[in-house]
Amino acid sequence: MSIDVLQNYINGEFVASSTTETLDLINPVDESVVGRAPVSTKSDVDAAVEAAERAFMSWGKTTPSVRQTALLKLADAIEAHSDELVEAECRNTGQPKQVIADEEIKVGADQLRFFAGAARMLEGKAAGEYMEGFTSYVRREPIGVVGQVTPWNYPFMMALWKIGPALAAGNTIVLKPSDTTPNSTLVLARLTKGILPDGVFNVVLGNGETGATLVEHPALGLVSITGSVRAGIAVAVSAARQLKRAHLELGGKAPAIVFGDVDIEKTADGIAEAAFFNAGQDCTAATRVLVHESIHDQLVDALVRKAETLKPGLPDDPDTFYGPLNNINHFNTVSAKIADLPASAKIATGGRRSGEQGFFFEPTVITGVDQRDDIVQEETFGPILTVQSFSDEKEAVTLANDVRYGLASSVWTQDHGVTQRLSAALDFGAVWINCHIPLVAEMPHGGFKYSGYGKDLSGYGVEDYTRIKHVMSSHD
Repeated sequence: MSIDVLQNYINGEFVASSTTETLDLINPVDESVVGRAPVSTKSDVDAAVEAAERAFMSWGKTTPSVRQTALLKLADAIEAHSDELVEAECRNTGQPKQVIADEEIKVGADQLRFFAGAARMLEGKAAGEYMEGFTSYVRREPIGVVGQVTPWNYPFMMALWKIGPALAAGNTIVLKPSDTTPNSTLVLARLTKGILPDGVFNVVLGNGETGATLVEHPALGLVSITGSVRAGIAVAVSAARQLKRAHLELGGKAPAIVFGDVDIEKTADGIAEAAFFNAGQDCTAATRVLVHESIHDQLVDALVRKAETLKPGLPDDPDTFYGPLNNINHFNTVSAKIADLPASAKIATGGRRSGEQGFFFEPTVITGVDQRDDIVQEETFGPILTVQSFSDEKEAVTLANDVRYGLASSVWTQDHGVTQRLSAALDFGAVWINCHIPLVAEMPHGGFKYSGYGKDLSGYGVEDYTRIKHVMSSHD
C-alpha cells in the first residue's frame, strides 16, 4: 500500500508545512504506515488564520442565499465523491466501508443540506417599540474566524458538524483534524475548491501542540472541540485567557435504564448495537445498563447472546459489525480498563483482543460492578458494557445521574408515565425512549456537566456560531 504524504490546505491550496517534522499515520487494521502528516507550527497556523481573516471580509457579508447555495453544492460534491471519501476514511479508521458510506458520507451530506436551509432561518426578537419613541431590533451576526478541532472516531462527519453551522452563519474556519485521521478532511478541503471562496475553509495538520497553538491564536472569536474532557478543559482554559467563546462536545457515560415490562430480546438487541457500534468509540454509546432487579439475569443473558453475534472484522467483510480501535495508545487504554477491574466484577463475555493483528477488541459485557468503580464512572470509549441492577425508579435515576458526564441516556419501558418522569429527571442532554443513539439534523446534540456545553446540529448549533447585537433608533 502506498504512503500518503499530506499537506495543509490554506487559502484554497495545498501547501507544505514550514516544518520537516512529521507524524506516521497507522492503519489500525494491519498496523501498517499509510501516510505521513506534518506537525504544523505557529507559522502554519498564522498563515491559515490570516487567510481566514482576509476571506471573512467578504464571506461574512454574503447573503444567506449565497451561503445556502455553496453548502448545497458542497453536499452534492460529497455524494459524488463518496467512494473516494470512504477509502480515505478507511485508511485511517479501519471502519467497515459500508458503515462509513451510510453513516458518515450519506448522513453527513444530508446534515450539510440542513445547515444550508438553516442559513436562511435565523431568528431573533421582533423589531418593535419597546420604549416609547424608539425602535429596537436584533442583528444576528457571524463571529469571524473560528478555530475547530475534530476527533478520530467519526472524522468526516464531525468535520461537517463543525463547518456546517459555522459556514451557514457566515464565519470562516481553520480546522485541525485528529493527528491519526486527517485523510477524509483533506479530501473535503479539496472538494470545497471552487465552491467556497479561497480562505473560507483552511486545514492545518499536526498534534496536540498544533491544536493548542490554534486555540490560543488571538484572532479567533470562537474555538470548538469535540474530544476528551481533558482536551476540552485545556481549550476552555486557553479560551478564557482571551475571553473568547468556547464550544465543547466532550465525553459521555450514557446509561440505558431498563424496566421490568420490556421485551427482553428486543431491548437487548437495541442496547447492544448502541453499545458496540463503531467499537464503542462514540460519546453517546450505551455504556451502563441499569436494569430492574426482576429481569437482571435474563437481560444479561440476552445481552451476551447478542454481543457474541456483533463481531469486529475487516472493512470489506459484510459480516463485520465494527472495526478496530483507532490507535495503539487507545487500544492499550481500553485493555488497561479490563486489567484493572475490581475482584467483584465478572466478564460475562469478551474482555480480550480479537485476532493477532490490528487493534481489534471483543464486545464485552461486565456484571458485578459497583457505582464507584472506575469502569462505571469513567468513559472507556471501547466496546465495553456494564450491567447494574436497581430496585425502584428513584434508585434508577440516582444511579444514572451519579457520574460526572451528562451527554446522553435512554429509558426502556412501556409505561408512559415512567418515560415522562425520567425524561425530566435525567441530567443528560439527550433522552431516548425505547431506542438509543439515533440522531437527526433538526434536533440539538450536546450535554451537561463534564460533557461540555454548546450544541451541535439543529438551529441551536447555528446560533452558537453567531453574535447578537441590539440596534436602537430614536424616532426624533
